Order: sequence, then structure tokens, then C-alpha cells
Amino acid sequence: MDLHQKIRTLPTSPGVYLYKNAEGQIIYVGKANNLRSRVRSYFLEGKLADAKTGSLLREAVDVDYVVVDNEKEALALENNLIKQKKPRYNILLRDDKTYPYIKLTIAERYPRVFPTRRLRKDGSLYYGPYFPTSLAYRLVDLIHRHFLIPSCKLDLNRYYPRPCLQYYIGRCLGPCVEGLTTPERYAEAVQDVRLFLEGRGADLARSLQQRMTAAAEREQYELAAKYRDLISTVDLLEQKQRIAAVEGDDADVFGYHYENEMLAVNLFHMRGGKIVDKREFFWEDLPPRQRDPSPASGGFVGTGFEPGEFFSSLLKQVYLDQQYVPHTIYVPVDFEDRPTLQEMLSEGQKRHVQIHVPQRGEKRSLVDLVGQNAKQAFDQRFRVMKPAAKVVQEALQDALMLPELPTRIECFDISHIQGAETVASMVVWEDGQVKKSDYRKFIIKGVQGVDDFASMREVVTRRYKRVQEEKQKMPSVVLVDGGIGQLHAAAEALEALGIVNQPLASIAKREEIIYIHGQEDEPVILDRHSPVLHLVQLVRDEAHRFAVTFHRKRRQMRDRKTELLEIPGIGARTTRRLLQHFGSLQAVREADAAALASVVNRSQADAILRHFRKDQMPAEAS
Repeated sequence: MDLHQKIRTLPTSPGVYLYKNAEGQIIYVGKANNLRSRVRSYFLEGKLADAKTGSLLREAVDVDYVVVDNEKEALALENNLIKQKKPRYNILLRDDKTYPYIKLTIAERYPRVFPTRRLRKDGSLYYGPYFPTSLAYRLVDLIHRHFLIPSCKLDLNRYYPRPCLQYYIGRCLGPCVEGLTTPERYAEAVQDVRLFLEGRGADLARSLQQRMTAAAEREQYELAAKYRDLISTVDLLEQKQRIAAVEGDDADVFGYHYENEMLAVNLFHMRGGKIVDKREFFWEDLPPRQRDPSPASGGFVGTGFEPGEFFSSLLKQVYLDQQYVPHTIYVPVDFEDRPTLQEMLSEGQKRHVQIHVPQRGEKRSLVDLVGQNAKQAFDQRFRVMKPAAKVVQEALQDALMLPELPTRIECFDISHIQGAETVASMVVWEDGQVKKSDYRKFIIKGVQGVDDFASMREVVTRRYKRVQEEKQKMPSVVLVDGGIGQLHAAAEALEALGIVNQPLASIAKREEIIYIHGQEDEPVILDRHSPVLHLVQLVRDEAHRFAVTFHRKRRQMRDRKTELLEIPGIGARTTRRLLQHFGSLQAVREADAAALASVVNRSQADAILRHFRKDQMPAEAS
């Protein structure tokens, strides 16, 4: 049955249709109230001209479908299939920024709290997302300081001989060492963190008040004072939240700029009536904009860029299945299934969510403002404008989930040939540029054969042991060239030195995937145009260049020494003297007897001459 015959057999029910190519791959997913009518509309006379030039209908050889009960189910299924199958003719969400949640690992013996960007069904509690990104880090830092729940990457299912620095400076209860805290005391702190993150400030304050009173009655005045300080902190945060709620509602505002088959979209997040952060999306190689006159069609991505269809697809991928959706979403253009999507989001949030298309007034000006920012983002991305150093630093902080703005990166690489002459390099990026005066070279001494992981452990240990001894400041982030194996080797070295909570990442060659220590199952995959990826690649490539150059020099010296040492009467000290005097093996090879005699004795000079001239001597007659 060919494609046209199959279309005539489609039901008239609501559902999702899937175009497939000759290999059976899904290349486009769409939804419809009437499957037969919608799919047939692509081949109507108004569509046919587009279909002949549109690559999708040239490639499609089959159509499949899934029948559902209503349009809302079709919309949800369409979104899920697009995310799962990633059809090449659908608009796919590609994002340079995701926002963090705060994760409380209540399934562990001693729960930890830390920011994360991926929600998983692992028994943990997730709170967020947080805008701006730094808010999540500030809250986690506040939890460390006041509730003493750590976010370290140690295995807290076993005990260690001594605690880390965080315990000694009063920012951790010390569950890693037996006897420093009790399960009851730790469970109490975890419950306080839960109340705090859930926004139940009144319940938390009441509980703290009761414990403060009880501690005072037992004459435990130091403990009572800690509870008093916590109550003050909670009261202050509650006041700030009430002020923000009075100032305005939560809203998200979209704007876009399309030009030359490229698209930039900006999303501004407003919380409490104030713009707190923005998000950027980019697409390339979109088809030129063509309006479809067919009333039966809601627009077709394979035949032209249609803003309405685009925002319909984008909003589904951004908001469906999310824990939090703002009360109002402002978009620059209307689209067909806006009422249905609005109803679905309201049901999911159990409150009214409005998708509004402002036409005039203050809200329209706000949408236009976001559109102007999208134009600026378009210019910076596609017109190859160099972003400011601070912008790159902020983007790097966001991508690698760093607690503060990165000012210094130290990057390591290993170089060898089949385990011979193994060396390592460390290069430094500081305040927007490489700092060659801080570069370091290492000769690997304690590793035999090919073992990049052991080599990485050795060089990281040597570097940061010296940093500790000289009481230097640790870098903003340690970067290693390689995959998860090199990352874990570096982490083991830092842990052995007692260095915890040090930002550590690796970048894998070819795939250009960034792995963050402690979140290896959430690799950072950046757009190839991302200035953050360009910076990380620049530092990684510089470390590789520095290591390879050092290795090449070591290998050349080894080769030179090996050939000179083959000459009878020439030892290591004479070899070193010759190379220092002449500068290279080639110069020694070309030197005459008089020149050689100025460095070595006559018999050694004759031996060198015989060695290098033997290839030029005629063969003896037999």
C-alpha cells in the first residue's frame, strides 16, 4: 500500500501521525483532531507546490498513527514522541542554559543537599527551578552555614579517619567520621532543611522555638543560641518572600528574531514582578518563511518557518511535565492549540495558567523588549561578535554549576607514545586569558607502561600537594583532558589530599562532552557555537599542545643521547657536554675534527667521526 492509499484509510479520530522515511525512521510527528483530514491536507493543491520543493514529503514513504480520545491527549503524546524520537523535521529544543534544582538525597543514610539540573526518580526530593541560577547556590550555601548539611561527594555509607575542612570551619555536622554527630541530630537537621526548602517557614520557626526553649531549660545555652540565630534567619527570609509576592506576579516572556534561515529566541523570567534571568535558544538552517493558505493546515515545518507553529512546539517542550509553570506566559504570536495547551498546563499546576498574546500597552512593550534582546543574541551568535569576558565567565559558571564566578582554570593533559617518556602539562587560564608564567611541566616518575589514569593521579597529587604546602589558593575549577576515567583519577587524587568540594570537570575528545565530578550521569553538551565550549576547548587544546611539545623535546633528547651513547668511549656526561656545546645532534654530526677536539679528547673525536662517517665510507673489497 503506497502513501496515498494509506492516507485514505486513516481514521477521523483525534491522534498523532508519524511520517517515516524508507529506512523506517520517524522524520516528523504531528497531532490532529481529525487524522485523515490533517494528513490529507499536505497533499492538497495549495500544499503540493510546497511539497515538491519541501524535503520532508520527498523523503516520506509511510505514515503511521496513534489514536487518542481527545486533543489534550494528542498534544501530550505529540510532545513526548518529539522528545523521544527527535524527528529531524520537527522543531527540537536546543538550549544553552538549564536552570538548577536543589536536590535533597533523603534515600541516603546521611542525606546531602546540592544543586542539580536533572530530575531523576531516585528517591530524592527536588526543589526549584531557581531563577537566577545563582539563587540555588546561595540557598545551598545558606543551608551549609546554618543547617550544617553537606553537599560533599564522599561516600557517607562508610566512615573516614578524619573530617574535612568544612567540619572545622563549622559548616558540616561531620557524618563522615564516627562519633561527631548522631543519627537523631542529623535527621533533625534534614527535617529543618525540608521545611525550609518547602517554604514552610512558620512551621520551621515554631519547631526551632520549641527546641530553643527546651535547650535553655536544660542550660544548654550555646545550643539555644544556635536555634535563636536560625529563627532570625528564617524570619528574615520570610519577610523578603512576602515583599516579593506583593510587588508582582510570576511570568515568562518570549521574543524572537528570524533572519536568513536562522532563529534566536529569548525567554525572560519575571519573578515577583521583576526580571530575574533570561534564557536563549538558537536554531540554524530553518527553511525560508512561507505562509500556507490552506485553512485545514496548522502550518508545516518542512515547508517554511511559521512562528505560530514554532511557538506551539517550543512551549510544549519547555513547560509540559515541568514541576513549576508561572501564572502567565507572554508570547509574540498566537497559535492554533493555545487554549488546549493553556488548559493542560492549568490542570498540571492545579491553578490557572494563562498563555497571553498582548497586542498593545505595557505587556506588548515587554514582548517587544524581549524581541530586541533576541536580536542582540542573534547578532552575537550568528554575526560572530566576540562576547565580553564577564559574559563568558558567567556562562561558564552556569554551565559547570560553579559556586562563584570562575577567575582561574587549571587544566591537565598527559602525553606519551606507548608509555614511553610519559609527561604531563598544566596550563592556566586566568581573568580572561592564558597565563603562561604559571604553566607547569611534569615528568611522570611513578608509573610504568601505559596508564593514563595513574599518570593523572600522580600529576594532580603532586600539583595540589604543593599548593597545600605553600598555602596557595585553589583554582575556580580543575579541568582534565579526557573522559570519566581521567575525571575519577583526578578526583581520587584530590580526595587523598583531603580536598573536597573542589569544582572538577573533564572534556572528552571528539564527543566534546563535559563531565562534572559528582554529576557524571548529567554530562554537559553545549552547542558548537557556545562561547563556553570554545573557552573550554581553547584551554584543553593549549594543555594538549604544551604537553605534546614537552614530550617531543624529551623524546628528541632521548634519541640524541641514545645515538651518542652507542659510540665507544662516549658516556652520559660527554654526551651532555657535546649537546650543550653544539646545541643539537645534527650539529655534532656535521662538526669536523678540530671542532670536536675543542670539547672532547682526540680519541673520542676520532670515534665520533668514524661513527657518523661510516655510512659515507665505500664498502671494503672482499
